[in-house]
Amino acid sequence: MPQSKHMKLIILDRDGVINKDSSTFIKSPEEWVPLKGSLEAIARLSQAGYEVVIVTNQSGIGRGLFSADTLAKIHVRMIDYVQQHGGKIQSILFCPHHPDDGCNCRKPLPGMYHELAERLNINYSGVYSVGDSVRDLQAAKAVGASPVLVKTGNGKKSLKKIATDPTIDLDGTLVFDTLATFTDALLKQEI
Repeated sequence: MPQSKHMKLIILDRDGVINKDSSTFIKSPEEWVPLKGSLEAIARLSQAGYEVVIVTNQSGIGRGLFSADTLAKIHVRMIDYVQQHGGKIQSILFCPHHPDDGCNCRKPLPGMYHELAERLNINYSGVYSVGDSVRDLQAAKAVGASPVLVKTGNGKKSLKKIATDPTIDLDGTLVFDTLATFTDALLKQEI
């Protein structure tokens, strides 16, 4: 399944990468607040020909904190904000399950990545996957995507965890301050 020469793909986690994260979950459209520069970064990626796909764990559904309908409304808000800045989100894949449900889609497991590969008929060679948590990076690495850690959201905590836990093998992970600084480097072909 070679990646199409015509498709340039970027995978983004949502909470902590695009919008502010919350230890109590993002439970309504009003609680979804973009991080500084993230909407502009997505717009720049879109305008440079990248297909932007969101792959996100949303266990708040499985925990009973919000419904799938509410999640859809949150995503409509995100898509609207991105479009207002000149960008486009191609697709959103999410895992609604509780961590104890034993699904294969909740990151760090690569189920959502496998689903996306099937949909698009691609492999992940040369595809960057941007996240702020160790589990985001592990899922990306499991399918051969290039993991990118941003220091927003849980990023700084994740960086410490990677540095101090010898069982976590994320060699080759690129690290950037924000989605915007990653986008700068990518579009300047510095990575």
